[in-house]
Amino acid sequence: MTDKLSKGMQTRRAVLGDEHVDRAETAMTDFDKPFQDLITEGAWGTVWSSDCISLRERSMLTLALLAATGNFEEIPMHIRATARTGASKTDVQEAFQHVAIYAGVPRANHALKLAKQTYAEMEAEQ
Repeated sequence: MTDKLSKGMQTRRAVLGDEHVDRAETAMTDFDKPFQDLITEGAWGTVWSSDCISLRERSMLTLALLAATGNFEEIPMHIRATARTGASKTDVQEAFQHVAIYAGVPRANHALKLAKQTYAEMEAEQ
């Protein structure tokens, strides 16, 4: 295992949680293993592992970018990750307000809907 792959797995587990990563690892096949290695090294081992900005700030950036680009399927996972990154509900609201102004109200509105649903699920699980 490369250093970036190892560091990426450590960061991925810290941000997404062992339960989520274990499920993903169990579902992995020979077909998608190269892709999983790529995102673990690139996203988690390089971008998310950098010390230049905090995990809180990365959460906010990631959520805003996901909403702005219409990649809504990833938003619940990253809302759940805010419990580990320190991004508050207010941080998420602010990020989605930026999305509304710079990328469009419909995208921000849908992202807020997903965030509300996910926060409600998280509260129900506690």
